[in-house]
Amino acid sequence: MSPNPAIPVNPAVLKWAREESGFSANRVAARLHVKEERVVSWERGKRQPTQRQIEEVARFLRRPLGLFFMASPPQLTPLGMEYRRLPGVEPGQESPELRIALRQMLARRESALNLMEELGETSPGFALRARLSESPAAVGARLRDATGMSVEAQFAWSNEWRAWAAWRAAVENMGVFVFMFPKVSLIDARGLALLRTSLPVVGINSKELPEARAFTLFHELVHLALAAGQQEAPAMNEHRSAEQWTVVERFAEAAASHALVPESALREAIGRSPGQDVGWSLADVRAVARRFRITPLALATRLRESGYMTWPAYNRWRAEWNEYVATLRPRRGGFATPVEKAVTRAGRPYASLVMEALSANRITSVDAARYLDLKFEHFEKLGDYLRDGTGGAAFDE
Repeated sequence: MSPNPAIPVNPAVLKWAREESGFSANRVAARLHVKEERVVSWERGKRQPTQRQIEEVARFLRRPLGLFFMASPPQLTPLGMEYRRLPGVEPGQESPELRIALRQMLARRESALNLMEELGETSPGFALRARLSESPAAVGARLRDATGMSVEAQFAWSNEWRAWAAWRAAVENMGVFVFMFPKVSLIDARGLALLRTSLPVVGINSKELPEARAFTLFHELVHLALAAGQQEAPAMNEHRSAEQWTVVERFAEAAASHALVPESALREAIGRSPGQDVGWSLADVRAVARRFRITPLALATRLRESGYMTWPAYNRWRAEWNEYVATLRPRRGGFATPVEKAVTRAGRPYASLVMEALSANRITSVDAARYLDLKFEHFEKLGDYLRDGTGGAAFDE
């Protein structure tokens, strides 16, 4: 008998799993170190993979092994019905990495709802609403008020990592899950929002710089508020033209900039009133941005929004900024422990919820390890980490 006998998987399910994950047959073949024709023959039922091969396929596609033995492919809600429209991303044509990230965030949200039900807790509703007929300044001020963050606390942060941890905690306290997603190109998505009014989710690309994450976070919060106010639909149902969608995106950008930099604080930091046509060098903008712990580009957007910088000046400044950024080498984060990585990705509220359910014997240790993608041997350290209130780690993926 062969040491690796063929396994009778369902060819239709195998093909569905690959296509639904966004991978080509060639990508799967490369992962398994076989020819593309071999994978195609499996999907046509002419040949069967070995046990090791189907296990590797399951790992690569992030699917449970049992899926491949089902009688027919499962019926899933299209991912485009879950997330907000992303510029340049066509629903149903997302990159494999983005599709994996979306599925993982949706699974975490569903797990959280189930755990809350098991523990007798209710999921908080998302109370913020926004309309495109409002001024971005008013929406930004409302978001800022909801966080309860003072300008004094913002100026007191010692570095961008402290700033990011504080903003993330403030938004999570509003009943929003903030997840980090790895391995996705920044071209695909810097951030995204799952448009649910009960336990909504904001996802932030872990490749995003720490000083840029807060702006991305508030940008996605604006989209959540617009969706809650019936001003925005999920990606698959969003039929605005590209020009019309640009208006929505600029509204979200402006509102996010007002949330991060209140008008009175900006005027005090600059020391003059808007409307004065002064030259803004890269160094000038960087100096003010450093005080607010945001990127110079976010600060330039804010200056333009309040009339401290004209559109022509902003376009000139941005061109100079883009040239400068092109000369920079990518920054790398530091080392993070498995516990730090798990909490950074899933967020403190989600990790705490899993630990609470485990302590109450509502889930098994196997379930808990799967929910957090963390080996159970690290759970004692995880409990200490959550109790100590340690800040998030600085790392890239």
